[in-house]
Amino acid sequence: MWGHQREASSMYKRLPSRDCTNTVDLEENSDLLQNVMSLENSSPSWRLSFPHVLVATISSFLFGYHTGVVNEPLESISVDLGFSGNTLAEGLVVSTCLGGALVGALLSGWIADGVGRRRAFQLCALPMIVGASISATSKSLAGMLLGRLFVGIGMGLGPPVASLYVTEISPAFVRGTYGSFIQIATCLGLMGALFIGIPVKETAGWWRICFWVSTIPAAVLAVAMVFCAESPHWLYKRGRTEEAEAEFEKLLGGSHVKVALAELSKSDKGDDTDTVKLSELFYGRHFRGSIIAMVLMDKLGRKALLLWSFSGMVMSMVLQVTAASSYVANSGAMYLSVGGMLMFVFTFALGAGPVPGLLLPEIFPSRIRAKAMAFCMSVHWVINFFVGLLFLRLLEQLGPQLLYSIFGTFCLIAVVFVKRNVVETKGKSLQEIEIALLPQE
Repeated sequence: MWGHQREASSMYKRLPSRDCTNTVDLEENSDLLQNVMSLENSSPSWRLSFPHVLVATISSFLFGYHTGVVNEPLESISVDLGFSGNTLAEGLVVSTCLGGALVGALLSGWIADGVGRRRAFQLCALPMIVGASISATSKSLAGMLLGRLFVGIGMGLGPPVASLYVTEISPAFVRGTYGSFIQIATCLGLMGALFIGIPVKETAGWWRICFWVSTIPAAVLAVAMVFCAESPHWLYKRGRTEEAEAEFEKLLGGSHVKVALAELSKSDKGDDTDTVKLSELFYGRHFRGSIIAMVLMDKLGRKALLLWSFSGMVMSMVLQVTAASSYVANSGAMYLSVGGMLMFVFTFALGAGPVPGLLLPEIFPSRIRAKAMAFCMSVHWVINFFVGLLFLRLLEQLGPQLLYSIFGTFCLIAVVFVKRNVVETKGKSLQEIEIALLPQE
C-alpha cells in the first residue's frame, strides 16, 4: 500500500503543468488510500453491537431465573398442590426442566439455521411465557410439571442460540468480553430468582408471583428482537448478501462492511453444500472441542484461562482428598474442605464454567456451527442430569477420597487436552479462526 503511495507521489512530480487536473485526481486518490489504510487498521466501535448483545443475554437471564425459581418456593408449592412430603414429586418439579432443556437443545441448531437467530430467540421466549403461565395458574402437580416442561424447552433453546448470536455479531476484539455477559446474565437470573422468592414463606400464594414475574423479561426478549440485527453470517450463508451487508453496517459501521464481507467470502470457499452429517462432529478438525473464559478472555486469551482454571480445579480436588484422609484433624479437615470448595468454585467460574458458550461457536465453521452447538449443549444437559442424579449415590458407595480423586483425574486430563489441542482465538475474526483450523496440506 505504501509502495502505491510512493509511486503516486513520483508520478505527480513528473507530470507537466498542463496535466493539473490529473494531479488533483492523484492527490485525492492518495488521500483515499490513506483513509482506507486507517480504516483497515482501526477496530469498529463496540457501541454499535452492544445493545444487540444486551437483548440476546435476556435469554441467559431467563435461563438462570428458571433454574433457581423453585428453590425457595418448593415447600409452599408442594403444600398448595397436595404433594408435600413426596420427595419424588418434589424432585420432578425441579428436574422436569432438564428433560425439556434436552429437547430444546437438540432442536436449537435446526431452528437457528432454519428461521434465523432472531426468530429462534422469539421461539425461545414463547414456551417460557406459556410454561410460566401454566405453572403460575396450576392447581395440580400435573399442571406444574407441564409448565416446567415448556419452560425447559425454552431454557434448552436459549443458551446455544445466544452463544451463536453473540459470537457472530461481535467485533473480534470484544468477543470474549461480550461472551462473558452470557455468564453474568445467568448469575443475575439466579440471584433474581432468590430475591423474588424471599417473601414466599410469609405470603400465601407468592410462588405464583415468582412464575408470573418471569413472563416480563421473556416478553421483552420477544419484542426487542424485532429491532435487533439478524446475524450477517446466517444471512450470507442463505445467499442474502445485500441484507448481510445492511446488518454489518448496523453492527460495525459502514466503513467496516466491505472488509467483513470479504472475510466472509474467504471462509465460504469450500462450503458449497448446506448438508451437515452428524458424523462430521466426530472426526477431523470439528473434533477439537474446547471451552470459553470470562472477563480476561480478550486480554490473556481463552487457552491460558482454561489452563489456569482446570489446574486450579485439580488443586481443589487435592485439598478435598486431603481433607477426607484420616491424617488430618477434624478442624483442619473442615478448613481444607471449605477452602477446596471455594477454590473450585472460583477457578471453575474463571474458565471452565462459561467456556462452552463462546469458544465452541468460535471454532466451528458457519456451515456446521448451529447444529454442532445443539449437539454439544445436548451432551451438556445429559451429563448434567446424571451427575446430579448419581453424585450422592457415588459419594456413599465410593467414599469422598476415591470420588474426588476421580474428579481430579478428569480435571488433569482436561489440562493435558487443552495444552495439546485447544487453539487460541483471542482477537481473531471467525474467518481467521476457521482458516487456521483447516487441515494442513
